[in-house]
Amino acid sequence: MTMNGAGALDGKVALVTGGSRGIGAAVALRLAEDGADVVLTYRGGAERAEEVAAKITAMGRTGWAVRADGADPQAVHGVVAAVAERFGRLDVLVNNAGVGVLGPIGGLALDDVDRVLEVNVRAPFLFARAASAHLTEGGRIVTIGSCVAQRVAFPGATLYATSKAALIGLTKALARELGPRGITANLVHPGPIDTDMNPADGPSAQFQAGLTALGRYGTGAEVAAAVAYLVGADGRYVTGAELAVDGGFAA
Repeated sequence: MTMNGAGALDGKVALVTGGSRGIGAAVALRLAEDGADVVLTYRGGAERAEEVAAKITAMGRTGWAVRADGADPQAVHGVVAAVAERFGRLDVLVNNAGVGVLGPIGGLALDDVDRVLEVNVRAPFLFARAASAHLTEGGRIVTIGSCVAQRVAFPGATLYATSKAALIGLTKALARELGPRGITANLVHPGPIDTDMNPADGPSAQFQAGLTALGRYGTGAEVAAAVAYLVGADGRYVTGAELAVDGGFAA
């Protein structure tokens, strides 16, 4: 049996959207540890993105940071085309980039609605469509959803929950469409995760941790481990699935 871990992704090329920080950075680094060359996209914070790419390169892999706004369809297509041209292949797509706008539904501006749906729903769809032209048998698509797609435990998350719930349908449909080609598609639902955007010592941390069965925040590395399983050899028979890494938030 081939086990996941160091060397499990040798020779593979992965594209991680929103890979400059938080969960995306943790995923990019874990896939590099497992042997993949990793391209990561970012919208802002070029310095942080280059730092992640440099860490990947220091592992003996190729790390490449590319600026791209997922809300721009041309940018999405351009990134995937650039990866295919530079490496001659694409094996793994991790749709991680996302935005969150919270607040009462009556107070949400139309611009907020458009931005969230463009980045959280349309971009993963477009990235998957572009990647599917290059993925071959054994290819993997993993999309990062959210625990609020399975349980909305507090008010003000209508827009965000809507966008993340849409990814369930996207994932199941991709699994059906791409399965005959030997390509899997899965969805990972993180719970409260300790990042700079939602720190474990932040003002709402105690409340969020209290919504989980384990009573604590998770780490980016714990989410990345789930992604590594799904894209590795041990996850080859898992597709169309939702994997919650949420400390029991939805329990």
